[in-house]
Amino acid sequence: MTNPNAVLIDNHPGRSTQTIGLAIEIGTDPALIHEPSVGVVGTKGDSQCYLGVAAKVEAIHQALKTRIGTEPGQLKYRLVQPEFTIATSDGMRNGTPEMRYSLIGREVTHDALCEHLSATGLAGTIAVVACDKPPVGTLAAMLEHNLPSIIMSDGPIHPGTDPKTGEKLDIVSAFQVAGHPDPEYRHHIACHACPGFGSCGGMFTYNTMQTFIGVLGMQPLHMVAPPSDDPRRLNEFPAELVTLLAQMIENDLKPRDIVGRDSLRNATIVAMAIGGSTNALLHAPEIARAAGFADFWKDIITPEEFNHLSQHVVPVLTNARPYGKYSMVDIDRVGGVQIIVRELLEAGLLNGDVLTCTGETLAEQVARLGAKRADGEVIYPVEAPYKPTGGLRMLGGNLSPEFSAILKLAGVEGGLENNLFRGKARVFDGQQALLNMLDRTPEGFEDNDMIIVRYEGPSGAPGMPEMLDPTARITTLCRERGIVIALMTDARFSGGSIGLVIGHVGPEAALGGPIAFVENGDEIVVDLNLNEINCTALSDPAILDVRKAAWDKVVADNGGFHPSAGVADTRLLQRARHMAVPARRGAGLHPNRTVWVLNPRDATGSGFTPRNKFRPETDRRREIAGIDPKA
Repeated sequence: MTNPNAVLIDNHPGRSTQTIGLAIEIGTDPALIHEPSVGVVGTKGDSQCYLGVAAKVEAIHQALKTRIGTEPGQLKYRLVQPEFTIATSDGMRNGTPEMRYSLIGREVTHDALCEHLSATGLAGTIAVVACDKPPVGTLAAMLEHNLPSIIMSDGPIHPGTDPKTGEKLDIVSAFQVAGHPDPEYRHHIACHACPGFGSCGGMFTYNTMQTFIGVLGMQPLHMVAPPSDDPRRLNEFPAELVTLLAQMIENDLKPRDIVGRDSLRNATIVAMAIGGSTNALLHAPEIARAAGFADFWKDIITPEEFNHLSQHVVPVLTNARPYGKYSMVDIDRVGGVQIIVRELLEAGLLNGDVLTCTGETLAEQVARLGAKRADGEVIYPVEAPYKPTGGLRMLGGNLSPEFSAILKLAGVEGGLENNLFRGKARVFDGQQALLNMLDRTPEGFEDNDMIIVRYEGPSGAPGMPEMLDPTARITTLCRERGIVIALMTDARFSGGSIGLVIGHVGPEAALGGPIAFVENGDEIVVDLNLNEINCTALSDPAILDVRKAAWDKVVADNGGFHPSAGVADTRLLQRARHMAVPARRGAGLHPNRTVWVLNPRDATGSGFTPRNKFRPETDRRREIAGIDPKA
């Protein structure tokens, strides 16, 4: 039976006129304007990370255009022009107040793409992503839209080379010389660390998350590691992506069919095995939420299970920057991330039966790609790994009662003899106070100091900036003086941060978490045998009560928020101040500090609600296209 609404929509001149005009201008058939839409999206920003995106978006758009039409074998869809979201350059903003917008950028990308997908009613989407926050915001929007979609990362940058020494350089190299006394040397490194274009080249957050998304099934594995300037990204991958999207549409393969409990577990395990960024554990809960899971740390994996896997089961397989020697282009050179996945599959550490965007299972995709054996220099086999335990560890204790604190164990260079660190608190209310001391009197730091940086969490900063600038300086200071300086914070770290650094401590200081009550000179104990971080003084209830009462008075006298928290002088920062959820839940911006879950999975964690009640227009378009909207 003909849908009575279809005739009304198809013949309305007001709704049709711009669509007809657009079809003519971009060179497609106006007869297709009432068919479901397909299109390409990308990310723009002000750094090298994004320079290569537009060319790939245009190449994919042209590949789609050649496949659109009414002839047999063509895609009978309306093509829409490419759209772009915007993003912040983390590298340029680290150590500045503007860094507060970095994680918020994930939310802005999500909002913008959600508007585009929903208002345009896209029935098929290909996204080209760069840096590390836009890919997660993009994926979350795709999961909420839940119509056929596929992602391609734009690719990493090549490492630079110091022409005087031949040493390979990257953005972390430049941050690590920030405290060098010779301005000419600092400028020399800055001039040679980041030639060309592409996103960060080490196993920092970008490559952690592109690998995560590939293993999750939303990006073909062989498209993860090639550099941004690899000719395949313009000459081969666009046609492949269009073919894969066409298959997804034909088979009604949607993001939530791909991103489930087992695929999320797989991606999390691989993040451990590559010594990945701590930011993976901010992004994974947000991806899980968008996929319909209420709580990543209950529905997907518990902190206790995560630590068991990291301590006893999953080793680090990659000799990669920042803790190792090589870059992502080297991983591509020896065969790509599919080698890492093959190693873990053959060791029984991943579920190979999960679906991917290629229509194959993960195991089938790896087999078709003909993944090589680990070379033993860049990628190591499971039986003889680069490091015997996983790269990430969750910590509880009286400073982290939410069990949210995260340590990148793969990057620790010292201070954990017998899995124990015992140090003295050096407290800084805000990152700038720490940077001031590192600039002016770095000799004031002592062996076994535990630097505490607080009021930089999702609400307090607001925006939860990462701290590559201070951690890089501290790493250099420790190496030069042969000492150990640890750092803990309610903020987060770059994937390029190394050292004994612990982030995501929650509850955050601005919300009255225990980190707010630490004082200079307190003993801080990090115990990896118990996976805890504790302040000895706060173990005494009497001391805790006195300090909390004093803190409460300061907050009350300041109108309900601590004066050490950052200034929230824009609407976005105000949103973060009042809507950010804790790091444990992804640090996203959600109403009333609750995590909003669209169409949650059923009680077994294996199914879906029968239809997306928030998308009546999409349902109507699917009916017009002859697709059951309840499918």
